Amino acid sequence: MLAARAAAAGVPDWVRAHLSVPLPAHGDKTSAVVLYSETTVNVERDGKIRQLQRRVFKILRPEGRARGGAAITFLTSQTRIRRMHGWCIPAEGKNYEIGDREAVETALAGILNGELAGDVRTRFLQVPGADPGSIIATEIETESTQPYNQPIEWVVQDTVPVREARYTLEVPAGWTYEATWLHHEPEEPTSLGRGQWQWTVTDEPALLLERRMPPAQQVLGRVDIALIPPGGKFRGFKSWDAVAAWYLGLTLDRREPSAALKQRVAELTASAPTLLAKMQALASAVQSDIRYVAIELGIGGYQPHRAADVLTHGYGDCKDKATLLTTMLAQIGVDSYYVFINSARDAITQDSPANIGFNHVIVAMRLPEEVQDPALQAVLRHPRLGRLLLFDPTDPYTPFGRLSGALQSSYALLVTPDGGELVKTPLMPIEGNGIHRTAHLTLDGNGTLHGEVQELWLGDRASAQRAALSSAAGEADRTRPVQAVLASSLGVFDILKATAEDGQAPGHPLEWRYTLEAPSYAKRAGNLLLVRPHVFGNLSSDLMETPEARAYPVEFGGPERDTDEFDIALPPSYEVDELPPPVDVDDGFASYHSKTQEVAHVLRYTRTFEMRAVTIPAASAAKLKQLYRTIEGDQRAMAVLKSIP
Repeated sequence: MLAARAAAAGVPDWVRAHLSVPLPAHGDKTSAVVLYSETTVNVERDGKIRQLQRRVFKILRPEGRARGGAAITFLTSQTRIRRMHGWCIPAEGKNYEIGDREAVETALAGILNGELAGDVRTRFLQVPGADPGSIIATEIETESTQPYNQPIEWVVQDTVPVREARYTLEVPAGWTYEATWLHHEPEEPTSLGRGQWQWTVTDEPALLLERRMPPAQQVLGRVDIALIPPGGKFRGFKSWDAVAAWYLGLTLDRREPSAALKQRVAELTASAPTLLAKMQALASAVQSDIRYVAIELGIGGYQPHRAADVLTHGYGDCKDKATLLTTMLAQIGVDSYYVFINSARDAITQDSPANIGFNHVIVAMRLPEEVQDPALQAVLRHPRLGRLLLFDPTDPYTPFGRLSGALQSSYALLVTPDGGELVKTPLMPIEGNGIHRTAHLTLDGNGTLHGEVQELWLGDRASAQRAALSSAAGEADRTRPVQAVLASSLGVFDILKATAEDGQAPGHPLEWRYTLEAPSYAKRAGNLLLVRPHVFGNLSSDLMETPEARAYPVEFGGPERDTDEFDIALPPSYEVDELPPPVDVDDGFASYHSKTQEVAHVLRYTRTFEMRAVTIPAASAAKLKQLYRTIEGDQRAMAVLKSIP
């Protein structure tokens, strides 16, 4: 029936050929399946690439409507979209066909506050009728150049099952290729003739999406294909040294200091008594005084603007800020280098072929021997260059000497005049990130709890709070972070007063002080009063409470230590009858310790939680699940008070 209607409506043969094929294996909750995927790449002698992409989906559930169309993100300076087309063959009713005139093109949605000017565009084609039971087919034809020697990438896997996927490569006489398979068993191609190869995969399982899983680049099955013209001149990067040499070529004239730049360096460092203080002054100026604005047109997506221009205009993106800072540091005799990294940990690893698939740039400063300070924690020890201090001049909240969690323990490309190499960024000390909470509270005979709370927020936890406070529209918005913490544990409460200190000082803890009142906090049971010693601050999680076994490692932002100390002065007419037992758990990657005791008619609850690892393997998922359950049980545990006759 579907095939007959499709033929009558002029649906292409390549679509009709897959209307009646059996579905790939899938679960009850699968939203859609890929019946057929075809990519044909034709390389011309001048290196221009013509690509044809065809997809056939079947929508199974309402959530699958998102598959009812096609989208392509491209650089207008490199790619021309020759045509986009789509078809819908619904289970019942009229077929739909749409083309280029219905496509919508937009600029890339915002990067850091939406401040972006560039030639990256996304073109959408939404096919009507993408309801359960419908077949959706799309076709995109493009023509492009690859001036930056990037390999061609074919992503084999999808987040839904794939019945059949084909990839055809056609190159001119004398050309060849080199294929690197990642996160997938290598597949051998079939030769279709001189200069033509085709890869085929069938029954590809869906990529399982899990919370806090590694980035897609680290888990999606794919193949990178580097093109090799006659003579063996590699169209791609043979090594990380080649990537470094290419990038340094783009920056040759970008770090020439102007007279204004030299003067600005002198002004910023004039009152700094030590070399370290001078480095801090320059880093702080670039971090806070240069506004983040990305202008990336053509090669500007990779090539930074001149340091002197960045200083004059007062804005730039991550590579511009890094260029300005390295230029300034050179004026005080400090060597520094570009470091390419990803905002998602280990999107590139040691197994990745050399490429430019990084989305962020930071700086590595070579520390002279006389510069010694325990606050300098983001130090990479290099066998040839010595101590390198990593610093992100784009991050307005992470202080000099530290790295944000997303950039810790991640592979990055260190770019030096002697070449490039992948390095592993350091983990920050655990005591530099977390929340330390102290509360002095009083419980009255009616069960109402009230008192004072002090919280010290450190590291990434402080950065998140500072970001929230900087965007707060009024006093009500400023207290939302406190309200969110209390609401996770208290049913009814009032914040009587709340203040945040040092909210804009990245090098110091952010301090919250507030007064709270929680009516009916304690629950009566006859002559007993039930009191939860842990008052608020949820450290448990339902992250691991899934029916399926964990497939991928669990990623955390960074090492963290949280402490709580709640003192609850008890009502005079009650005494302690029963206390919750202490908890002591240490799994290596994390630990949790709590204790409840009575001290001079005060119920004192203390606990410490440490997350030491940032990546926990799937094999330890059961331990992590049990740890969270233990924490949840401890947070709910009750102390029993009995009335004094």
